Amino acid sequence: MFRIKEAYPLTDITVYMKIEAPDVAKKAGPGQFIILRADETGERVPFTISEADPAEGTVSIIFQKVGLSTLKLGEKKPGDMIADFVGPLGNVSHLDGYKSACVIGGGLGCAIALPQAKYLSDHGANVDMIAGFRNKDIIILEPQMKSVCDTLTIMTDDGSNGNKGLVTDALKAKIAEGKKYDVVIAIGPPIMMKFVSLLTKEYGIKTIVSLNPIMIDGTGMCGGCRVTVGGERKFACVDGPDFDGHLVDFDELMKRNATYRDIEGECCNLYKMGQQRQSGPSKPSQPEGKES
Repeated sequence: MFRIKEAYPLTDITVYMKIEAPDVAKKAGPGQFIILRADETGERVPFTISEADPAEGTVSIIFQKVGLSTLKLGEKKPGDMIADFVGPLGNVSHLDGYKSACVIGGGLGCAIALPQAKYLSDHGANVDMIAGFRNKDIIILEPQMKSVCDTLTIMTDDGSNGNKGLVTDALKAKIAEGKKYDVVIAIGPPIMMKFVSLLTKEYGIKTIVSLNPIMIDGTGMCGGCRVTVGGERKFACVDGPDFDGHLVDFDELMKRNATYRDIEGECCNLYKMGQQRQSGPSKPSQPEGKES
């Protein structure tokens, strides 16, 4: 069992959680992930490590309450226990040697992009960060991102923060200004990573993406996380999660990720109905937002 040290909302559906897991914390590197079960009847769910503190013996994750397991996990409080917490899994991101980088996060992907940017900055690289959100109300980690980069540009789909547009618009503008990047790192929804990769391919800029396919065991045995990279079958849990963005079949990834979307939504609705029956009559719940 693993004790929750901190847990609090970042937005209406986004939760920050710090878990006591000293063995994981002392070995974790940027880009790696863990798999947890909230309780003994829960499903195995992967989460990228947002921060690991070996001295404190803690690992932090950031997640959105969009599925049944994350709804249940989001109900837990400091002092509560998590049944299983396994990691670090996957390969550490290879970030050494870069002098100029642009790190791009989309929505929840900013929680994963943050340690990448910090590592690059700590090792002498000039780092620009670009973050994309649907609107200003769901912007997360802005102070933390500012602290680990030279410049931070936040774009919103509706322009509610003053910068309307996509992350690709901001990246294109930086390139037009004369920015010369050794590498672009893009982490977020597959559709965002796809179009960042298409843009950087035009300019011949090396691009690394972190993939998030459906995953079960995290050790390469189940085959659930298979992706196509450069025409070859890869398993994100053991071959990744980082891959060359110019070689990833994003259309296949998006199609596979949607396989259980309807079933997941039905499970969430049944769970909410059960919670409402236990707590008494209440107003109908509003449809949940999706990840950015």
